[in-house]
Amino acid sequence: MARIAVAGFQHETNTFSPVKATWEDFEKGEGWPALQRGGSFHSAFAGMNLPIEGFMKEAMRLRHALVPLAWAATTPCSYVTEDAFERMAALVTEDLKKALPVDAVYLDLHGAMVTEHLEDGEGEFLRRVRAAVGDKVPVVASLDLHCNTTEKMVREASVLIAYRTYPHVDMADTGARVARHLDMLLKGRRIQAKAFRKLPFIMPLTVQCTMVEPSGGVYRFLESLEGGPVSSVSFTPGFPQADIADCGPAVMAYGDDQASADRAADALAKHIVEREAAFVDELLAPAEALKRAYAMPAGKPVVLADAQDNTGAGGTGDTTGLLRAMLDAGAENALLGLICDPETAARAHQVGTGRTGTFDIGGKLYKGDPTLSAEFAVEGLSDGQFLCTGPFYGGTHAKLGPTAVLRRNGVRAVVTSKRMQAADQEMFRHVGAEPKTARVLGVKSSVHFRADFQPIAEAVLVVASPGAAPMDPRTLPYKRLRKGVRLSPLGPTR
Repeated sequence: MARIAVAGFQHETNTFSPVKATWEDFEKGEGWPALQRGGSFHSAFAGMNLPIEGFMKEAMRLRHALVPLAWAATTPCSYVTEDAFERMAALVTEDLKKALPVDAVYLDLHGAMVTEHLEDGEGEFLRRVRAAVGDKVPVVASLDLHCNTTEKMVREASVLIAYRTYPHVDMADTGARVARHLDMLLKGRRIQAKAFRKLPFIMPLTVQCTMVEPSGGVYRFLESLEGGPVSSVSFTPGFPQADIADCGPAVMAYGDDQASADRAADALAKHIVEREAAFVDELLAPAEALKRAYAMPAGKPVVLADAQDNTGAGGTGDTTGLLRAMLDAGAENALLGLICDPETAARAHQVGTGRTGTFDIGGKLYKGDPTLSAEFAVEGLSDGQFLCTGPFYGGTHAKLGPTAVLRRNGVRAVVTSKRMQAADQEMFRHVGAEPKTARVLGVKSSVHFRADFQPIAEAVLVVASPGAAPMDPRTLPYKRLRKGVRLSPLGPTR
């Protein structure tokens, strides 16, 4: 039985977003569990699809003793403040030093954290943890599929293992894989060789979806490379909305010897680059998407992904481009969510169910899209608290604050007080808006919605409405991205 220190620090940083991540955001969680310390880990994460939950369950099954330190996360947005990073790093390293000696350290990380003072938040976080335990103690970590993996991260960690699904339905499973890998190391498998490759093009978020090709096939090929002397292979397509030198896809392989690790990494990198032309997606203007949607059979909802205002990619959640297009088109039986606008939600609660009022919706945070001012009827109200049931958010206790359903003619919108990606049917259903019966269903999400909504959809169309999370990397004003990288598959170079 080994004694394993356990901690986590997660943030996906969209450097083009107007909203920074403060210490208070991490304390509250804002769409994730709140800051956890020590003994609260087991109750806080129980039953949730999170890497740390999967790791802890599997490590305990393998009869290891866990030493919980601290864990924090918050909704994707702009830079993590220096204050927030330094506070969390201090919490973890100070608790770790008090817990010594330990046999290993597990970290639940994202891999795309950028702070006000650091391009590579996880690389520095790993360095500080490594400094606390020394070179001989294994330090392992799980990573998000959208990690912008850096050489420093690979150097400081013994092993890095990333998710293999987008939507991320395997977060807990990834934590369990890390636990099994660490168990193998602790039982005597020698310190492993590492291979790391950066790929030469930026991959848009929407084409990273593993429910469709070519990404699904990439991960099937990845799994075929594991076995024998190759213990783990990971592919991180990256998070394009980060203006850092190391933005973009990467491959990692671990093996008993350098030649085996190199062969696996090179084979996967070659497989991906050979399919570069296939990593493209169609983005539709809202009016065109609505036209196509209403031309389709009416048996199931046509889902419109309002991808560029996805709060899960750093969007503000308060743009109204798709809502405005629905109203302009005279859409019938259309439902949209989640618009984050606490002022509008509060006013709806003041107006009351069944009554009508004038509302100024959106445009408070993202200034590239105007506020929509119009008269709406208040159709439903809630306190925003419910249990998510879908494959991605399942087990999460959502706390969206005062929430309302507003209706104007044939269009309904779910307005919340807190930001959360629209990736679970209960986000609509808990306030009386049944997503399955909508003719057209708009969701502020890029890909995660597919896990719960694609099974009920007639079709899925990706919409390019205004937002702080542009899906076409060619439109992003990169300044720090390394030279020579193609800004999209087969696209121009920086």
